[in-house]
Amino acid sequence: MLDGILTLPLVLPPTVAGFAILLLIGKHGPVGQFLNLFGVNIIFSWYAAVIASVVVAFPLMYKTSKAAFEQIDPNILNAARTLGVSEWKLFRRITVPMAWPGIAAATTLSFARSLGEFGATLMVAGSIPGKTQTIPVAIYFATSAGDMTTALIWVLIIFAISLTVMVSTNYWDSYQQKIKLGTGK
Repeated sequence: MLDGILTLPLVLPPTVAGFAILLLIGKHGPVGQFLNLFGVNIIFSWYAAVIASVVVAFPLMYKTSKAAFEQIDPNILNAARTLGVSEWKLFRRITVPMAWPGIAAATTLSFARSLGEFGATLMVAGSIPGKTQTIPVAIYFATSAGDMTTALIWVLIIFAISLTVMVSTNYWDSYQQKIKLGTGK
């Protein structure tokens, strides 16, 4: 059940996820009402854009990281335990380093997904230029207004960011493989 709840935003339409977030953190939602006691309103702020992006991208991070941890040979962990390694040290020194390539892939996938988030972000953060407008939303509104030059500039910017992230990730993976093989410095 928990796994289903954590991965649900992956299969829901983004506007449905945005609506659910709105029900939770909006003015009349439980979190929104609590924050209103302190004079805090999240809706139509950059915080709302971040929350929407995290909620929609989280399932990719969760599933990919989970798979990386599940691939670790339990015999290695049990051997460390028999040598007296504490659970915390086992996690920090053995489990995380072994799962690190999967965690890095998960981070890249979730970042890429959040970078392109449109529906949930628009639902909870709106499109306030200079405040809550994300690049995909800016592309949509520029195109809708017939301002193809501005849309193209935003497309090139998001393309450059995405390509830089992917090339850097590939370079890092290649570098890590060289270190594992003993050919890197």
